[in-house]
Amino acid sequence: MQQLVKQIEKIDFQSEKYKDAYSRINAIVIEGEQEAHDNYIELTKLLPDSKEELIRLSKMESRHKKGFEACGRNLQVTPDMQFAQKFFLGLHQNFQTAAAEGKVVTCLLIQALIIECFAIAAYNIYIPVADDFARKITEGVVKEEYSHLNFGEVWLQKHFAESKAELETANRQNLPLVWKMLNQVADDAQVLAMEKEALVEDFMIQYGEALSHIGFTTRDIMRLSAYGLLPV
Repeated sequence: MQQLVKQIEKIDFQSEKYKDAYSRINAIVIEGEQEAHDNYIELTKLLPDSKEELIRLSKMESRHKKGFEACGRNLQVTPDMQFAQKFFLGLHQNFQTAAAEGKVVTCLLIQALIIECFAIAAYNIYIPVADDFARKITEGVVKEEYSHLNFGEVWLQKHFAESKAELETANRQNLPLVWKMLNQVADDAQVLAMEKEALVEDFMIQYGEALSHIGFTTRDIMRLSAYGLLPV
């Protein structure tokens, strides 16, 4: 804790180096919230019975996006949206392909588990080292992200038996992308005092717990998690 306090005291939120890294990290969270909004709207077509809840979640994501845009403005940083769109391209394309094929299980794994766990992990690690304005925004966001994760968990748990095989395939296709994404952003995260190892650990905890809630055994989770180590 003491080491973290010293680390925060050393951060110069106004330095060019910090702002440069922040332009990409901030863009990633803005784009992530936009992706989530669009994905929940897309899911209303596949899950018409849950339309009202999915629209509510999508509106929440829009609010989060506005909050993170305000964080960038507060530091006078222009987010590098081109970088962020490229960053999410793999998951974006896989979600779109699955949606076009009516694969609701794959879509839920990508959005409600992988993207939400990725976001929660990033926000958890960022909050202690954020500037005061961004900390308040991010603390509010992370509380709501757990409800989005919960939506996917509840639906997949109810349909676990018939979803298990597709979940395993979707995990094998998409989890390696998360490692690629974490490696891509590691240097910028380091400038913001966010350790890559901490991001990986928090993501694996969130993702493992989600898989457990759905119905996978500890042995299954270890096997599924190992796919994250495969090259993309």
